[in-house]
Amino acid sequence: MSVLDSPVAGTARQQAERLPKLVGVAWVLLIVNTLGSQGPETILPIPRPLIQMITMGAVGGAFIVALVVNPRIQLRPSAYLLLLTVLVVVSFASSAQLTGGWGSVFRAFRFAMFVATLWLLSRWWGMGLQFVRHHIRTLGAVLLTVAVGLVVAPGLARPELYDGRLVGVIWPLTAPQVGQYGAIVAGLVVMLWLSKQADWRMVAVIAAPAFALMALSHTRTAMLGLVVGLVVSGLSQLLTSARARRAFTWGVILAGLAAVTLASAIQAWVLRGQDEENFANLTGREKTWTALLEHPRTLMQEAFGYGLTNKSFNGLPIDSSWLSVYYEQGLVGVGIVLLFLLTLLVTAALRPPSAERACAVFLIAYCAVSSYTESGLGDASPYLLHLMIAAGLLAHAPRTVRSDLDGPQRILR
Repeated sequence: MSVLDSPVAGTARQQAERLPKLVGVAWVLLIVNTLGSQGPETILPIPRPLIQMITMGAVGGAFIVALVVNPRIQLRPSAYLLLLTVLVVVSFASSAQLTGGWGSVFRAFRFAMFVATLWLLSRWWGMGLQFVRHHIRTLGAVLLTVAVGLVVAPGLARPELYDGRLVGVIWPLTAPQVGQYGAIVAGLVVMLWLSKQADWRMVAVIAAPAFALMALSHTRTAMLGLVVGLVVSGLSQLLTSARARRAFTWGVILAGLAAVTLASAIQAWVLRGQDEENFANLTGREKTWTALLEHPRTLMQEAFGYGLTNKSFNGLPIDSSWLSVYYEQGLVGVGIVLLFLLTLLVTAALRPPSAERACAVFLIAYCAVSSYTESGLGDASPYLLHLMIAAGLLAHAPRTVRSDLDGPQRILR
């Protein structure tokens, strides 16, 4: 029995139910599809065309596997997936202008297949926490390749070209990717522990190493997203969870002590060797953002954008979900992304405290924070997979409030 399947990891009914293996395979393929093809030098050189063939082909494989496991195409209604489907239509409308060439149309087809696969997997949304554990396992496996690369080739895994930030060298993963996966794994495990769906072993064996890898990646967005996600999700459990209250109290005390005793080390980690000017303009992002906003547009391009791209402008990464969506799918796309985030937030606010809601709130908060300096909310990406899990958790969260105020857990009706 693995740590993730420990007796405290769920109710008897949840333990009796298992995520179908083919559903798990489809989910793994979706994550492979979002790994990307650009990154640092690897221990064993992998031709970029081969990487692209694997990542781009993974979404087709995921769709086929999902169709095999759901041949009758039984779907669960979802506002989140409905809005994503509308965003796909907008992506086709913008890409059909061929401003970005036929590559934009190809990306739109890939996005459509990605969303279609999510629809096919929506049948198993009722197994929300099982999906969470499978997500942790899959991202944990990706992080394991990063850790192996760090042990085998530490110089290559923390190259001077990237200022010593941890990258993937078994499979090419950028430092922001390592930071994101580490933050998501660590955050979800902590939320399961706070909800008494996991024990301390899971925190020690999975969350702690994931946090360490995130810290070595020096990804400030991931760290901020993790902290905000844990605080917001933890606050949502204070009234019903004694463990959450104790953890929050100790967290405040330890944060205060760290701020006093480790102030210089924390400042050095945050600045990452940059001067104040470079730090203030977000490592040059603001220059790219200003140029993007000042770029001339027709009325059609203002409304629907220029079509899906590789999330860059004038050869420089956009590094903002909101501006990349504005550039690619216009104001209509921005409105759709804002609407599905607000829908998830409102739904979470209306659900009573539970393990499902805690994990969902963490994922929503993390994605909202990361959207400012990371792209991904308007195309096939890990962020849309995180939010897919959040939507499924909220759709099937308990309708009663669980509390452990007086020791043993009881139901408050």
